[in-house]
Amino acid sequence: MRTTIMLAALFMMSLQMKGQNMTLTNKQQALVCIAANEAKGNINGLKAALNEGFEQGLTVSEAKEALSQLYAYTGFPRSLNALGVLQQVIKERTNAGLRVEQGREADPMPKDYNALKQGTDVQTQLCGGQPFTYTFAPQTDYYLKAHLFGDIFARNNLTFAEREVVTVSAISALPGCEPQLQAHVSGSRNMGVSDDVLKAMPALLEAKVGAEEAERLRGALAVVFSEDYMPVQTVDFSAWPKGEPNPYGKYFTGQSYLADVGGGVMNVTFEPRCRNNWHVHHGQVQVLICVAGRGWYQEWGKEAVPMTPGTIIAISAEAKHWHGAAKDSWFQHLTYHKDVQDGASNEWLEPVSDEVYNKLK
Repeated sequence: MRTTIMLAALFMMSLQMKGQNMTLTNKQQALVCIAANEAKGNINGLKAALNEGFEQGLTVSEAKEALSQLYAYTGFPRSLNALGVLQQVIKERTNAGLRVEQGREADPMPKDYNALKQGTDVQTQLCGGQPFTYTFAPQTDYYLKAHLFGDIFARNNLTFAEREVVTVSAISALPGCEPQLQAHVSGSRNMGVSDDVLKAMPALLEAKVGAEEAERLRGALAVVFSEDYMPVQTVDFSAWPKGEPNPYGKYFTGQSYLADVGGGVMNVTFEPRCRNNWHVHHGQVQVLICVAGRGWYQEWGKEAVPMTPGTIIAISAEAKHWHGAAKDSWFQHLTYHKDVQDGASNEWLEPVSDEVYNKLK
């Protein structure tokens, strides 16, 4: 029963994402999510991505190849852990009679195969036709050419383009590796990854892996494509849950999410620029506690007050006000009501205009 429910949920998630990622094939979507979760060390996310990939036709050979390749980018510990998860998923799906296609293995290399020569050619293609030699560390230069781009990239059960989708997705999940991410975004175009595919990847990462990974890739894409980009501060949703789309969304500008954290306390998550309408709490005091990101609180006729983690605001009954995220940051606050009187209610009013909001720095 649990397996059936999980697969039904994965199927619905897949349908929801289809409209957002029409330029990404099913295999590309699977490789993006598998690679990013492997790099992030998110075992549960990796299991979900593998299961969804198998449902969409990904083969065991392709999944195993992607996870094996990633040892060169994320290290053996991450790669070996992920391969163990893959074995577990295969066993569970086989026992449940679910779809598991083995796929074809890579063709064997010819007897006269020269890994160094082949790898040098592949790396030169990746770099846009310019030979690259890492003279500072000749041994690393050799490993890159002969092993990574020679031995690994020569295995033909994934294409060069698919391998770069795997690489870009994984590095997007590695903090502090922005120069390498930019290099691979640029190089992936030389390996056959279309600009449309690259530009569709952040939305998939945000929906299935995390906002931080998506923003990291958006930044790299902006550099490579020479586009304007405003860095966005993300939040760690494992600390405070994002929750589900806010059922009061019609009273918000932008997307917000609501999570019940118990004890009458709700966690509200705002995407950048999201804010609620002006509103009034009749017969009750609302308390806001910022727990992540950066946002604003403003009462009618007063200056807006910045909210950062640790900011606590008690909003008097009958005060007209609004609160929401800064332009360049996700924002989370806890909220609850106290001194609640009989007949207490909320009155939703007009939206906060762009004219008012855009003045905030």
